[in-house]
Amino acid sequence: MFRKSKGGKKKQIRKDPTVGLAVANPDAAAIDVGCTEHWVAVRPDRAAEQVRRFGCFTADLEALAQWLKECKVDTVVMEATGNYWVVLYDILEEHQLRPVVVNPRYAKNMSGKKHDISDCIWMQKLHTYGLFANSFRPEESFRILRAYLRQRQNLVQAASQCIQHMQSALTEMNIQLANVISDITGDTGLRIIDAILAGERDPRQLARLRDPRIKAPLSELAAALQGHWKAEQLFILEQARLSFAHYINQMEECERRTQDHMRTLKSRLP
Repeated sequence: MFRKSKGGKKKQIRKDPTVGLAVANPDAAAIDVGCTEHWVAVRPDRAAEQVRRFGCFTADLEALAQWLKECKVDTVVMEATGNYWVVLYDILEEHQLRPVVVNPRYAKNMSGKKHDISDCIWMQKLHTYGLFANSFRPEESFRILRAYLRQRQNLVQAASQCIQHMQSALTEMNIQLANVISDITGDTGLRIIDAILAGERDPRQLARLRDPRIKAPLSELAAALQGHWKAEQLFILEQARLSFAHYINQMEECERRTQDHMRTLKSRLP
């Protein structure tokens, strides 16, 4: 359907997508999620104020959930805005309310949205007619496992950056360790780096720290370890080495937590 605007051009009028639809969620509410405040809408016949503002502190979220219970709400739709919705989801779930999380882009682009009413009222209306599909969110036990695995991935990335910093510092001092051994963070590489940081500068003494499995001849390894020493690069090397050791310890602890949690999961195999 079109109408003419003041400039004479045709302007399309978007229809309300709820026209002709049956009510799917009669006890629906909606939350416009923000970083400092949440705006909540319920059916106009459920409260003196259809829309209420709540803060983001834990006490505010508890009050929000309690108000929804008083309004006899059983399902709540909200956008997946940043990660501000996560704790709100958990608290709603604890209060036996059914949260529905939708992609913000999908919610914003729903046709027929009227710009003179707040987002939460519009979302509440759409949710009443079942126009939002719930995004998948695994059960809590798997969310915990996912958190541990994501943390481990972050630690692996951080440790990889430390390796790059160590390699860069060695290259700045023309220590060609990576050209004669495959991994500078293996037993040989770390022994040599630790000896350099302890003050050893003799390339042959450093070369003798190699593992017997290293194929490179002692003379070649010694030649690669004859450096042009720089105090600032030795400092960077030391910082990167300490950080690398820290992240390795963190990864080991993360692995222990992950294994402990996996032992609590019930097998679904027959």
